[in-house]
Amino acid sequence: MNAEPSSLHLWMPLVFSIAVWWLSTGLILRLVDGNSPGRQTRALLAASLALALGLAGVVLTRDMTTPLGAYLAFTSALLVWSWQEITFLAGIVTGPNRQPCPQVKGWMRAWHAFRTIAHHEAALVLLGAVVIVPTWDAANPVAYQIFLVLWAMRLSAKLNLFLGVKNFYESFLPPSLHYLLTYFSRRSFNPFFPVSLCLTTLVAVFLWEHVLRGEYAYEVAAYSLIASFFALPTLEHPLLVLLIHPERLSRFSSAREADGSALSQR
Repeated sequence: MNAEPSSLHLWMPLVFSIAVWWLSTGLILRLVDGNSPGRQTRALLAASLALALGLAGVVLTRDMTTPLGAYLAFTSALLVWSWQEITFLAGIVTGPNRQPCPQVKGWMRAWHAFRTIAHHEAALVLLGAVVIVPTWDAANPVAYQIFLVLWAMRLSAKLNLFLGVKNFYESFLPPSLHYLLTYFSRRSFNPFFPVSLCLTTLVAVFLWEHVLRGEYAYEVAAYSLIASFFALPTLEHPLLVLLIHPERLSRFSSAREADGSALSQR
C-alpha cells in the first residue's frame, strides 16, 4: 500500500541527490588522482566492485515501490555509472586514438575526437542496456531513468566542449588525458549551448511539475530524485561559459586559509 507523501519526501531527495553527487565526484577524482604504478589496478578494482553492487541493486529494487526503493535504485544506478567514470578517468577505457588533435577541421576533427572516446561510448551503451533491460517495465524504474538522465546530460556537456565553451575545467582531468583538451574549442559561445540549456531547463520544469502533482510517497520521492538529479547538471551547464574558474576559487580558498592561519598566530 502506497503511503501519503509529506514535505520530507519532497525535500529529502533534493538534499540526498546533491550530497551523493558531490561526494561521489570527489571520491572518483581522488581515486584516479596521481601517477602511481598501481593507480589503474586500484581504480579497476574499485570500479568493478561498484559495478557489481550497482547491478545487484538494479535487479533487487525493480519491484520496490517505496521511498526506500527509490533511493536504493537511484544509488544503484550511480554505482553502475561510476564504473565508466572511473575507468575513463583512469585511462583504462577511452578510445583507440590517444594522440592530440591533428591539424584538421570539420567532420574529420569530429571523427578524430570520437575515436578518443569510442571505447568509452561503447561501454556506456552496454551499461545502459544492462540497466534498462531488467527495469524497463518494472514497478520501480528509477534506476534506468537516472542512468538515462546521466547519459543525456553527459552527451550535452561533451558536445558543448567540442563545439566551444569558455571553461574546460581541465583541473579535473588527469594529466594522462590532457591530450583530450586539444579536441575542445575555447569560445565564449556556440549555437548548441542555448539550445541544450533551454531543453534541459524545460525537462527539469516538467519533472518538478510531476513531483508537485504526486499522490503517493514513492511517486514523490522517485520524481524528486530524478528532477533533482536532472537539475544539477542543468545548473552546471552555465559554468561552462562563466568567467569563474575552479582554480581561482581554490586559490581564493587557500588565501583565506593562509590569512586565517596568520591571524591565529598573532
